[in-house]
Amino acid sequence: MTSLNGWIILDKPHGLGSTQAVGAVKRALREGGYAKVKIGHGGTLDPLATGVLPIALGEATKLAGRMLDSDKIYEFTIQFGTETDTLDLEGVVVAESDVLPMLGQVEAVLPRFTGPIAQIPPAYSALKVDGQRAYDLARAGEEVVLKSRDVVVHSLKPSPLQGRGLGEEEPASARPLSPALSPEGERELNEITLTAHVSKGTYIRSLARDIAHALGTVGHVTMLRRIKAGPFTLDNAISLDFLFEQSKARALEDIILPLRTALVDIPALALTPEQAGALKQGRVLTGIAAPDGLALATLDEIPVALVECSDGTVTVERGFNL
Repeated sequence: MTSLNGWIILDKPHGLGSTQAVGAVKRALREGGYAKVKIGHGGTLDPLATGVLPIALGEATKLAGRMLDSDKIYEFTIQFGTETDTLDLEGVVVAESDVLPMLGQVEAVLPRFTGPIAQIPPAYSALKVDGQRAYDLARAGEEVVLKSRDVVVHSLKPSPLQGRGLGEEEPASARPLSPALSPEGERELNEITLTAHVSKGTYIRSLARDIAHALGTVGHVTMLRRIKAGPFTLDNAISLDFLFEQSKARALEDIILPLRTALVDIPALALTPEQAGALKQGRVLTGIAAPDGLALATLDEIPVALVECSDGTVTVERGFNL
């Protein structure tokens, strides 16, 4: 049986958890007659979210941690006027407000949430409190108070790509708005779709909650779509249906991206066979002319190891068995 190493980039459907997505990939490999390999995902997506979910196979799982640490880009819709306990569509309403903002007001507060910010994660999250998942405690009716965390929002703006979530056909900007007008003739918004480029650990549901509060109202997320994770975008992503079609056709090799595609920002370091052998044994290379920092050490274009270069020495960070 063929053993696979590399990345499958799923366009995760609505209602499917990240762990379930990994299970679906395992099932596709099994039904296609492929050899059993280690599989992991590169960044959790809520079941109600859709979009880019990198799935690592085989040796690529050694890079899953780097993918978890990478920046992400999301599109999300905030519906104003109601806040839920989960901060999304799944929860029950816990607060209401008649205040609806106008586009100019939204644009005016977005800079407050751009750059390094502190945010309190949602009570319904996978973070652990005294060894238990916060969402388990919250569902059991316990009060969950999570510590504030520092994150970075690189950019935050109204989305030019309206209506791409959950099979919507009509752009959000074309949906009916409140009939109320400001003195300047600007309409009040029932909702708005934003695009956020964020660091690891950023909770979009918390960001939506805080934006609504800054506008003097409340809100919750009705659509969340990840459009980029690390180097991977929707252009790389495939549906689960297509995954199973390729598996049944024994053609998964055609859609699996090479391990090195997760390291496009890392320079390559070409090795001799002797140097490659030394690194595979865990030895340190010396006298190597390479810039300081991480590099992808290769032999004849085949990845050998992710290495750290410093003052002419090369040490292995992650070795690959390819």
